[in-house]
Amino acid sequence: MQVVNLRNIVTLHGYKITLICLLLVSSISAQAQIGGKGNYNFFEFQQKPYYFGITLAMNNSSFTPFRSEEFLYSDSIQAVQALRGPGFNLGIVTNLKIGDYFDFRFLPTLSFGERKLVYDQTRRDAQPNQRSVESVFVEMPFHFRYKSAPYKDKRLFVLAGVKYSFDVASDSRARQAESLVKISPHDFALEYGAGVQFFFPYFIFSPEIKFSHGIGNTLIFNPGLEESTVLEKVLSRAFTLSFHFEG
Repeated sequence: MQVVNLRNIVTLHGYKITLICLLLVSSISAQAQIGGKGNYNFFEFQQKPYYFGITLAMNNSSFTPFRSEEFLYSDSIQAVQALRGPGFNLGIVTNLKIGDYFDFRFLPTLSFGERKLVYDQTRRDAQPNQRSVESVFVEMPFHFRYKSAPYKDKRLFVLAGVKYSFDVASDSRARQAESLVKISPHDFALEYGAGVQFFFPYFIFSPEIKFSHGIGNTLIFNPGLEESTVLEKVLSRAFTLSFHFEG
């Protein structure tokens, strides 16, 4: 399996997704102005016990490295820091209503992302050692969502839940040199966020922001590699801007 070059993917397709989202938002704004006061499309959706949809999203992910005691005795590594990388998501929405104000949501997603670990060297003439991790995740988030009372076909909401991720690109990285820090393909995270629903005659448009905090150590420890021994654990972090289209 070849390593997926996510930088090229984001460069080629990221601006297309952004343009599509801007056009959709412009169209929705125009419909909202035409619809005006007294438009209660949400009543139709209130009668549905469940509905489905699709998600387009942009993400910004990173690592949070925690230094180990061995870091104090290292004579070659001065600091370890993480750099954020861009990516995008494509997913499916399954929404189950629980009463008038709560939803249970399952959003299987294919997520592309890039994260980096940078090791600053003690030698002044040495260049930082950078470890780039390009990933293709199959994500399985489970969320509970609380919605406000509707007002003019709009509802605010907050959400919280958990997510399991598996990096399907990890097989290609496993064949890389032993001189690289290895990251586990499995990850668990807590997620929370907020957004707003806009109800239209045939669909619901929901922009949403979401934060993801990994709770499992993704570092695969290698006692023979200094870049690994100076770390105690590595946790994942992500910020996602999503656009849900449901109906």
